[in-house]
Amino acid sequence: MTKVMTSAKNVIVDTGCANLYSVKFAIERLGFEVTITDDVTIIQQAEKVIFPGVGSAKHAMKNIKAKNLVTVLQGLTQPVLGFCLGMQLMTESSTEGNSDDNASNIVPCLNLIPTNVEPLKAQGNRLPHMGWNTLTQVSNHPVFKGISEGDYFYFVHSFAAPVSEYTIASCEYGSTFSAAIAKDNFIGCQFHPERSSALGSKIIKNFLELDSTELNQELVNL
Repeated sequence: MTKVMTSAKNVIVDTGCANLYSVKFAIERLGFEVTITDDVTIIQQAEKVIFPGVGSAKHAMKNIKAKNLVTVLQGLTQPVLGFCLGMQLMTESSTEGNSDDNASNIVPCLNLIPTNVEPLKAQGNRLPHMGWNTLTQVSNHPVFKGISEGDYFYFVHSFAAPVSEYTIASCEYGSTFSAAIAKDNFIGCQFHPERSSALGSKIIKNFLELDSTELNQELVNL
């Protein structure tokens, strides 16, 4: 008889995008259990939710809507950490921006953090921005405990959120952009912690060990 899972402490939201298992393996290497799922009840009851993704915002949002996860994700009150595209989907909208910049290229996102994603202003540098780069500013946020300005993380992206009041870490590639953003219980990293060696693992560990009370207190102090 097949055992039906009804709960999990840590979950990775299955958005139908690639990269889910590399995130799962990175978490398991740290000694934590984690479940990949699109089950509404399991996601809602989890203590920590990780929201990764690679690819286009348009495709990912289509998957999220098809799985009836939009209002579920918008209603989460536990800590949620987004990686790369997962971070971008936390914003109000993303400009896919192919050959021209018009309304048809704007993808409405989850509107969890009031900022927008737009093409990275690389100022002639090659796109996508791919490889190791340093953080140019790091805020006092519990997920970044032990992380400093000048630390290296692994990026792969052509779109970015501008620096705003929700920026908790920044990076430069032709221009300055948000390397991480946060609002309330939602935190997003533009880089890939699961590909960022020991420091990326430290961010994941910080998040999984995060106490919600600690998060709320730290946010008051930001």
